[in-house]
Amino acid sequence: MVYSKRASGRKFEELRKMEAKVGIIPRADGSAMFKIGDTIAIAAVYGPRELHPKFLQNQERGLLRCNYDMISFSVPERKKPGPARRSVEISMVTEKALMPVLDLTKYPNTVVDVFIQIIQANSGTRCAGICAASMALAHAGVPMKGLVGAIAVGKVGDKIVVDLDKEEEDFSEGATDIPIAMTGRGKEITLLQLDGDISKEELKKALLLGEEKIKEIIKKQEEALKEYFKVD
Repeated sequence: MVYSKRASGRKFEELRKMEAKVGIIPRADGSAMFKIGDTIAIAAVYGPRELHPKFLQNQERGLLRCNYDMISFSVPERKKPGPARRSVEISMVTEKALMPVLDLTKYPNTVVDVFIQIIQANSGTRCAGICAASMALAHAGVPMKGLVGAIAVGKVGDKIVVDLDKEEEDFSEGATDIPIAMTGRGKEITLLQLDGDISKEELKKALLLGEEKIKEIIKKQEEALKEYFKVD
């Protein structure tokens, strides 16, 4: 089916408006907010701190532990409180997306806890959560090789688009959603998921578009950190 125009008025390769801030939770070791469109993610970092129970400790390096959840009224239909299978899955992929840039070898037997809350949702929540968590870890001073940015690309009708919103995810003829996370410096893909059907050539095009737009996201993350630390 021909998809000629996005309901939001955006171009097919255009991101929603972004906002990014760090240092928003005073009692956390690191914290950040990342907003894209109507989706808002808040992340708080605690640690490195001693890991309990002790049998989980690693004598060679610290452990990263992520907890992702959406508050009950973040979506139009009230979400049941507490963790669900989806939250557990996104927590796991968030850990895997962030680990390649972290160096926790100086913190054996410890854990770095990252708590991610989606306080308002209109698609792209796992990607927004990863962006917020990456900034929060940097704000906490956890040794990192670089930031991680994330965005969803996909196919709606016959078009490859970036940053799908809820209306596009629910497109009547079906949509393909591809969340991608990449490192800023090495351009290493740390998360790649696919839900839907897409050809090999279309996937290549989607990945190139995702890489291009993640550069914009990482620039926004860096600007927020520089503003907080007043780095010219």
